[in-house]
Amino acid sequence: MVKLSAELIEQAAQYTNPVRDRELDLRAYKIPVLENLGATLDQFDAIDFSDNEIRKLDVNAACCKVSEYNLEHSLSALTELVLTNNNIQELGDLDPLATVKTLTLLSLLRNPVTNKKHYRLYVINKMPQIRVLDFQKVKLKKPSCRCVV
Repeated sequence: MVKLSAELIEQAAQYTNPVRDRELDLRAYKIPVLENLGATLDQFDAIDFSDNEIRKLDVNAACCKVSEYNLEHSLSALTELVLTNNNIQELGDLDPLATVKTLTLLSLLRNPVTNKKHYRLYVINKMPQIRVLDFQKVKLKKPSCRCVV
């Protein structure tokens, strides 16, 4: 397992993806915890964490007091986050992502959390700005109404 560090972030592939987002590729490093994200210096629109072993979204940062820190401070420009094929277990483990108000695409495919009852509704409720969840568009469900005149 590799610790997510400033050095790893600096050495990882960085490129402009097909939709012209600045993307950081952290695929398949076997990272167990999302931490030290302040080291990205908020330079990326998208971060791909697919095929790691992420179990926890940590809000710890070496440069900040924990009480004053959240993911929004270090990822305020992030619009896309791919966490496909990791080990995120509980709905509550997703709560730190709710502070990233710019996040519009989130993929949690092939994580145990996606099997939880009401998973999709939970994520959409916590993060109403999400427009694409698990590569499916979030749509406003129209109420079914039987109107009798």
